[in-house]
Amino acid sequence: MTEQETEQVRIIKKYPNRRLYDTEESRYITLPEVRELVVKNTPMKVVDTNSGEDITRNILLQIIIEQESDSDPLFSNDNLQNFIRYYSDTSHQGFSMFIDRSLHFFQDQQEAIQSQMQDLMTGGSPMKFWSDLGEKNVDLWKSMQNDFFSAMGVNTKKEK
Repeated sequence: MTEQETEQVRIIKKYPNRRLYDTEESRYITLPEVRELVVKNTPMKVVDTNSGEDITRNILLQIIIEQESDSDPLFSNDNLQNFIRYYSDTSHQGFSMFIDRSLHFFQDQQEAIQSQMQDLMTGGSPMKFWSDLGEKNVDLWKSMQNDFFSAMGVNTKKEK
């Protein structure tokens, strides 16, 4: 991370009493407020005040656990069991890369749909929208599949 990028990252300090302190707003904040920073795509880093260690990942996992405890969880029991299985499996890296690419793919699709819907509202062609979106989806899934199999050591290229 460059010095300029570091300056733009919002620092949240976690104290031994489990309280979180937002250094930019000079006030204590709650876990739901940290979640809002994530939702708003605010670059941030959570630092343990005792050790100086970056504990952002721990806080994000805590937010996910709280979200999953609600009445409408994102992950099914099968999903969670598969996650646990892949932690001890040799395909750990491939699975991690697949999940990362899938989430990026999903986010890109959401942004593309929103953009295309905006274009449709201003006189664009619905058929072209769905045709372009379908073509992009096929290309992205092929790329993700090739990356996944490559990480697993499987050659997906057909030899002539």
